Amino acid sequence: MTMTADELPEDLNALKAMVLSRDAECARLLQIIKELQRHRFGRRAETLPEDQLLLGLEEAEQVEADGLEDQEQASAALRQARVAKRRTNRGSLPAHLPRIEMIVDIDDHACPCCRSDLHRIGEDVSEKLDIVPAQFRVLVVRRPKYACRACEDVVVEALAPARLVEGGIPTEATVAQVLVSKYADHLPLYRQAQIYKRQGIDLDRSTLADWVGRAAWHLRPVHQRLLDVLKTSSKLFADETTAPVLDPGRGKTKTGQLWAYARDDRPWQGTDPPGVVYVYAPDRKAERPMAHLVGFVGVLQVDGYSGYRPLAAKNTVSLAFCWSHVRRRFYELAAAGPAPIASEALRRIAELYKIEDEIRGRTHEERSANRREKSRPIADSLASWLREQLTLISQKTKLAEAIRYALSRWDGLNRFIDDGRIEIDSNTVERSIRPIALNRKNALFAGSDAGAEHWAIIASLIETAKLNDVEPLGYLTDVITRIVNGHPNSQIDELLPWSYRPDRMVG
Repeated sequence: MTMTADELPEDLNALKAMVLSRDAECARLLQIIKELQRHRFGRRAETLPEDQLLLGLEEAEQVEADGLEDQEQASAALRQARVAKRRTNRGSLPAHLPRIEMIVDIDDHACPCCRSDLHRIGEDVSEKLDIVPAQFRVLVVRRPKYACRACEDVVVEALAPARLVEGGIPTEATVAQVLVSKYADHLPLYRQAQIYKRQGIDLDRSTLADWVGRAAWHLRPVHQRLLDVLKTSSKLFADETTAPVLDPGRGKTKTGQLWAYARDDRPWQGTDPPGVVYVYAPDRKAERPMAHLVGFVGVLQVDGYSGYRPLAAKNTVSLAFCWSHVRRRFYELAAAGPAPIASEALRRIAELYKIEDEIRGRTHEERSANRREKSRPIADSLASWLREQLTLISQKTKLAEAIRYALSRWDGLNRFIDDGRIEIDSNTVERSIRPIALNRKNALFAGSDAGAEHWAIIASLIETAKLNDVEPLGYLTDVITRIVNGHPNSQIDELLPWSYRPDRMVG
């Protein structure tokens, strides 16, 4: 077919447009393939995962210790030098640990020179950390019965102490140990049963599950109160993670959600204690956070999930978005191969983070003043630069998606500049999500929606205790003991993790 001179330029332009469109689509698909390969075979975070890094360090430190021991065995002088160094650097053991004293004395108290009696002039004291393996013991409760010789029908006996599991064998401390092992140390119940069996205690997994369910029922009001207290804050973090739940009807698992709401004002010297509460929901619908946060008025720091936007539409909640999620999108592009625009975006975002490192721990007034002076010019320049780059690249690329993601959330991303209470990212709540992910990895799934709710209740109290440097086992033992002994609901604030005092434990 012969083309006229008038038709040729139009067809060439159409062909050129088709080629450019095809190239853009190919580039986009190649980028997706690279991302999938990195997610499948590479690491997913911008930094090396902490647990993987620690595993590597453990091996290196073991090898180093092996080599040092070999050297010390060959040289007495070197051994003495290293012993002195350890004594200087090891610090002191906690004062609350019980001390068992052992006196290592000489056999002969006569002077080796003249045989006169030796007199004591001092002593050398050293402390060593010792461990007594976990011990089971049986608490035998005897309740004497008394009768009156004159009154045949009178029998007097003390009331039995209150117990979490009436007619069962565990103390509240035993149940608390099961809870901490499952939800803090990520040991499924069947593994705990195996550990107990090695010590001759034959406890079926279903028995342990019964204890957990009963404890969760009693702890439910404390969990609800924790959520209510956090909602009185002026600023919260929010995030969600999947919670696979067994779906017996289909013989498969369904995907539920654990929503996390956290408070941590320590970076700006806030006085409210930190806390995190998890709430289970069977789905990820936007009405879930709206229902959970009824009554909350303030700033909610979140990732880019659109489900939080209806909260802002009510004009009682301001959304602050997460720069870490913006950075992650550019990092994925830069990690897959040469990407000058993505790399430059990362460099500019890094400047914002450098300022945050300098002002962490200052008052919120100081933080906001520094941000207005130093961070705002960087953010304004970045916005202009991103808009310019967007006009120069194909709109179908992953890079364009990353730029549009940032620009469409720009107001929320910059809200931290004028408010020193707001963090630059939502990593605080993401760190609170990490224990949930570890438990999910070990337990694989919850057995039911109710089991997932138990997960949320107990994990909330344990993680909040950890945030407040409260030992979870002692705390849960105390709370459960107080509840079964009739602790009044009007004083429920005394049961929150930050109110726990070991010296006031119920015996």
